[in-house]
Amino acid sequence: MTQASISKSRPDQWTHPRPHTDPALRRKKYGAIRPMEEPGFFARLFGG
Repeated sequence: MTQASISKSRPDQWTHPRPHTDPALRRKKYGAIRPMEEPGFFARLFGG
């Protein structure tokens, strides 16, 4: 009987978490943080 080996293309998130990135570098790369829900028409109209 042969041993089955499992290989992944990416490292495991638990054993190799992503390194911390500086907030300024993150903003430059991905842009400003946006809210989960976009404001509605009246919220944009009246600034609420």
